Amino acid sequence: MKTKLIALIGVIAMVTGMAVFLNQRQQSAKATTTSAKIRVVSTNSILDDMVKNVGGQYVQNYSIVKRGTDPHEYEPRPTDIAATAEADVIFYNGLNLETGGNGWFKKLVTASKKDFDHDVFAASKGIKVKYLTTNVNEPDPHAWLDLANGIQYVKNINRTLQAKDPKHAAVYQKNTDRYVAKLTKLHESAQTKFKQIPTSQRLLVTSEGAFKYFSAAYHVPAAYIWEVNTESQGTPAQMRTALKKIEGTQVRSLFVESSVSPKSMNKLSQETGIPVASTIFTDSLAAKGKPGDTYYSMLKWNLDKIYAGLTRS
Repeated sequence: MKTKLIALIGVIAMVTGMAVFLNQRQQSAKATTTSAKIRVVSTNSILDDMVKNVGGQYVQNYSIVKRGTDPHEYEPRPTDIAATAEADVIFYNGLNLETGGNGWFKKLVTASKKDFDHDVFAASKGIKVKYLTTNVNEPDPHAWLDLANGIQYVKNINRTLQAKDPKHAAVYQKNTDRYVAKLTKLHESAQTKFKQIPTSQRLLVTSEGAFKYFSAAYHVPAAYIWEVNTESQGTPAQMRTALKKIEGTQVRSLFVESSVSPKSMNKLSQETGIPVASTIFTDSLAAKGKPGDTYYSMLKWNLDKIYAGLTRS
């Protein structure tokens, strides 16, 4: 009975979505014939911001998973189906972020009648993948937390936009060069700074194990309570494991991500006597107008807060 009900809800959502899509298509037909902008849909706010930096005025953006929402598990809305069906290009992270779990993105692509590698592109193409420790066959999707990987994302976006819209290729390249230079400067500065922290203090403790790429890039080993947000969170076994990783270190701060409940990290802080120094970002940008509301400012916030926390007296 439960399975039939879920299937019925899915059908209703799909039908509703297509009705909204047809209505929006009729209303926007005149505008799209005169617009010079290429329509781009991104699966999350981080990719959306990268697209804005590359595409600038020649791109019309739409982000499926809104700011502050976890992209691991998501249920597309009718407006998401409409936007995706109308898009010229769709960017997704890949690395099993959107296509794992309930596979919401594959369903969305099918419903929107789009094709992978023709309309739909993984921004993470070419990234050297790191895998989960609890499942060595499953990629860790959080590659963007290493700025060098973020630069690879940007270059992939640039190539795709140039191929889809060659008329504005020179503008996309100029925007990309400027943006990559900015990201590279931050990346190299961070690598230098973190190497100066004593090894005994250099441990990044978070709720989710999302910082494998960050750890490798900035020479900061990582510990966590659970590995991915789709797991059970803060179980007694997970807490015991986290406590063992902290024992014998001189780590001075803990960190909690903006996309999770602070409950488990606060409990770990009580157990260890180590304060929670700051909230940091993993899966989503901050709300517009707040610190961390762009990819660059999100990574700068993380780097600054983590460095300050690890070096506090």
